[in-house]
This record gives sequence, C-alpha cells and structure tokens, in this order.
Amino acid sequence: MERPSWAPPGIDISVPSVSRIYDYYLGGSHNFEVDRQAARRAMEFMPGLPKIMQANRAFMRRAVRYAVAEGVTQFLDIGSGIPTFGNVHEIAQAASPEARVVYVDHDPVAVAHSQAVLAGTERTGVVAADLRKPQDILSAPEVAQGLDLSRPVALMLVAVLHFLEDSDEPYAAVTQLCEALAPGSLLILTHASYEGIPLSEEVASGTVGVYREIRNPLVMRDAEQIRRFFDGFGLIEPGLVSMPDWRPDTTGGSEDEGEGEGPGEDPYAFSGFAGVGRKA
Repeated sequence: MERPSWAPPGIDISVPSVSRIYDYYLGGSHNFEVDRQAARRAMEFMPGLPKIMQANRAFMRRAVRYAVAEGVTQFLDIGSGIPTFGNVHEIAQAASPEARVVYVDHDPVAVAHSQAVLAGTERTGVVAADLRKPQDILSAPEVAQGLDLSRPVALMLVAVLHFLEDSDEPYAAVTQLCEALAPGSLLILTHASYEGIPLSEEVASGTVGVYREIRNPLVMRDAEQIRRFFDGFGLIEPGLVSMPDWRPDTTGGSEDEGEGEGPGEDPYAFSGFAGVGRKA
C-alpha cells in the first residue's frame, strides 16, 4: 500500500481510524482505502451515515455561534478530528475575532493536519491527548497557554463520547473535565443512539458491528444515559433533542448550506441526540 505524502510517519495505514472514516463521510480527502472500505461496510446497514455527520456538523456550528452570542469565546474541542471547512475556530472567530480554540485528538493524522491547518493562526492550539485521560488534557501546555480556565469555556464533546465504552468510565472523564471549568461554562455534545434512526435496531446494529470489528466500538446510549453527562449543568432550551431540532437556523443563512433542516430534512439527520448545558 502506497503511503500518501500527507500521512504522518509512524502511523499504520492498514488500520481504519474513526476520524478518517468521519472525514470520508463528509467528503474529505484525508482518508485511506482501509477507512473507505470500513465506511462503505457500515453504510450497507445504515446508508444515511453521511447525512448524520452533516447534521452533526451543522449543530456544532450553531452551538458555537450560540456560545459566542452568550459571551463564551473560549472553546476546548475534544475529539476534534481532521480539519474540514467550517472548523470551530473559523465559526467562532468569524463571530468574535478574539475567540480562542484548543483542539484535542488522539489520532496522529488529525493532530498533524490540525497543526498544518492552524500554522500561523492566532489564538488556536492543538493537543495530542485522549479523552480517557482528562488530566493529560487539562495539564497540556497548549491548554494553559491558550485558555483561561478561570473564565467560562465551551467544552465540546461532539460525536466522541459514543466511542468510549462503559469500562472507559466516560462519566468520570466528563466530570473531571467539567469540574475544571468556571461557572457559566458550556457543555456542547452530540451522541449516537438507536433512538431516531429510521431503521430497526436489528439492522442498525450491523453498523455497530462494523465499528466493533475495526476495534473502535460504537456505544449507542439512550436519552437518559446521555442526559447523565450533563449532571451539574442546566440544559439550555430546547434540551436534549435530535440535532436538527436544536435551535435550527431559520434565517436562510449559508453557514450550513447543504446541511438543511426543517420538514424536508432527511430522516437520518434526526438520529441520536444533541444538547448544550450551562454550568451553574
């Protein structure tokens, strides 16, 4: 297998990566054939996966704009993935030039590309760390230098918690991160669930099986299990809802062009849950 020039040295390009699979769903070019094969297998069971990812990105952008409008201009984006158009720093800094963003991911391809994209970009940083080890994130120099944790921060856990199994203690990891945040901080997250998927659970579980086969288990949690991540945070209206239902853009703006919402939205877009909470 030929190694692309953009692939960081030392990574195994024969092993699929969830961040590169996500990149493929979004139409990106930073993925390998092994990632594309895994994505196509998953789509055999759930053909609407790309639409789910588009809805996820659209929610993320709306949530970032909401945060800035509420005066929160610091963002800690964990599980940030491979940079694509409309990254958190682009949305945040368009709304507030003083916005600061630190990206965190454990995939070396995602980290390398984030560093390349952000080279020369002010008020941004990249950390190579794993959500399973929150102290490594909190103690990273990039976080200390890039964010003031004595002021409100928007903690972004978008499409990442469903890759943590219960044995990884995801609730404890989120609690540890949130305890480090100042009052007024926001928790922005999305999470996969069987609820809302326009398929039977039996069929949808085929996709879950594909992720298990590539050693990146996809954990589907129900609404109540997902709501637990917001312990200590007050859910902002409309609460924990499907991604298109969280404060849909009704202005006709172009930020989410191609990721439309409303009565004509693809039913796959309503799979899973999204929410934003504020720390008291």
